[in-house]
Amino acid sequence: MPRYYFDIRDGEALSVDEEGLHLADQRAAEVEAALSLADATTDLAPSADGRDLAIEVRSAEGPIFRVSFLFEAARPNN
Repeated sequence: MPRYYFDIRDGEALSVDEEGLHLADQRAAEVEAALSLADATTDLAPSADGRDLAIEVRSAEGPIFRVSFLFEAARPNN
């Protein structure tokens, strides 16, 4: 089974996953990344400038894909 690493990017800050997870295939890694990102977004507070949170998935060979969440509060026009 391949090992996938899930690095978390919060704006400019990057938390590197040193352990990774053994998963059956890329589809399993996509599901894991999406569920992890959904869970992480439950704690986000709105920001006037927006908020970008992403999980960058890689293997030993390098980057594979990125899932991201952008939170922006839209204010109605008065």
